[in-house]
Amino acid sequence: MKHTRTGILLGLALAFAVILGGWTGLVYALVFSIVGGVIGAHLDGRVDLGRGGRG
Repeated sequence: MKHTRTGILLGLALAFAVILGGWTGLVYALVFSIVGGVIGAHLDGRVDLGRGGRG
């Protein structure tokens, strides 16, 4: 859970660094948060991204 939370926070920080304000900023914040959360969950072992969807 630690990496997941860190990934989400880093995603939000990147979103605010890229663009501030407006609906576009909200979309960037959501996208970066989701990507950061998925990567953090992978590092925590909660999600397996190594298979690449093949199975």
